[in-house]
Amino acid sequence: MFVTLIALWHRRRWAVLGVCAVVVAVAVFGVVRLTRAAGSSLPTAEVKVGEFVDYVQVRGEVKALKSVLLTAPTGAGDILIVKLARSGTQVNAGDVVAIFDASQIQRQFEQRRTDLKQAEAEIERTRATWRMTEEQNLTELAKAKYDVERARLELSKAEILSAIEGEKNRLLLLNAEQKLKEVEQRVQSDRIAANADVESRKQRRDKSLFDLRQSERSIAALTLKAPSAGMVNLMPNFRARMMMGPGSSPPDFREGDRAWGGAAVAELPDLTTIRITGRVDETDRGRLKVDQTASVRVDAVPDKELPGRVAVISALAKPDFSSWPVQKNFDLAVQLNQGDPRLRPGMSANARIAVDRTPNSVLIPLEAIFSKNGRSTVYVQSGGKFEERVVELGRRNVSQAIVLKGLRGGERVALRDPTLKEEAEGK
Repeated sequence: MFVTLIALWHRRRWAVLGVCAVVVAVAVFGVVRLTRAAGSSLPTAEVKVGEFVDYVQVRGEVKALKSVLLTAPTGAGDILIVKLARSGTQVNAGDVVAIFDASQIQRQFEQRRTDLKQAEAEIERTRATWRMTEEQNLTELAKAKYDVERARLELSKAEILSAIEGEKNRLLLLNAEQKLKEVEQRVQSDRIAANADVESRKQRRDKSLFDLRQSERSIAALTLKAPSAGMVNLMPNFRARMMMGPGSSPPDFREGDRAWGGAAVAELPDLTTIRITGRVDETDRGRLKVDQTASVRVDAVPDKELPGRVAVISALAKPDFSSWPVQKNFDLAVQLNQGDPRLRPGMSANARIAVDRTPNSVLIPLEAIFSKNGRSTVYVQSGGKFEERVVELGRRNVSQAIVLKGLRGGERVALRDPTLKEEAEGK
């Protein structure tokens, strides 16, 4: 009896262990199936019904329709930039944008100020000299007048003197009158000469004063101030590109560079007039019109899409020598409806211009379309599987296509070919 109970107990234990093993096997099999199913998942996209937009994409750069250029002063030669605001700095009217080295012009200013003082001293010396000459002439004139009066007095005694004495007095009177005329003429000519001499010294003084004021203006011009509020945008230093070699992009001006007279060092663009300028080829020109809507992506501002519209399309084509063979392109400008404080002239941008719209279209991404035996095929998700389906496509752009037949909105399609996945797993 005891032996029978032991045998029965062993049989029950093995039965329990067998059931547990089956449960564990089923669980492991399920986990493996789920794991394999999860591992075979593919990226999908929803089939949407909406407006299809066909657009032309234009590559261009940011430009300001209105801007104020700040240039290096002319007539100063090559001058060193000792202080320069950074690109993107917001300034108000009157704020300093750039300062150039003033040491050379300052020395010139001091020399011209010395020349002015010397010119003024020359005027005073000339006036003093001619005042002495005038006093001497007036003295001689007074003496000559006195001699004439005395000679007339002597001549009035002719009735009581001999004829010889009378004739002698008459000659003396004539000599005195001639002397008086000579002195009067000398006084007049000396006065004219004095005025001319002083006027000549004044002209030299005025020239020195003009040069001095010119130096003052040149020194003031060495400090470039913002004429109005705006954002600083530094201009390229083309001389630096020449030093770096042909084909290289010129760097912006910076402190320590030398600028030549009239060189555009910085600009203050009016950010309310920002545009995207680019060129389109002949095939796209006929599809574009003024006032077509556009969406703009600036490379330096990737987190924001800016709305705009086509503002200008050139009527004449221009040759584009940047490519070979040379093509003819048309200039185009997209006006932004709203700006962004991060925008800077010269930034690269892409503008997508809507040229046609088709409402209530069934749309799928281009990645969901596969070519099978010369037919357009998609893979529609159905539960855990993908159903191969032939579709008829309409128009497409660079990201979407219109499905005319074979799909409806709300379905999901694979973005990768699932048959390639299955073949890889089978191997």
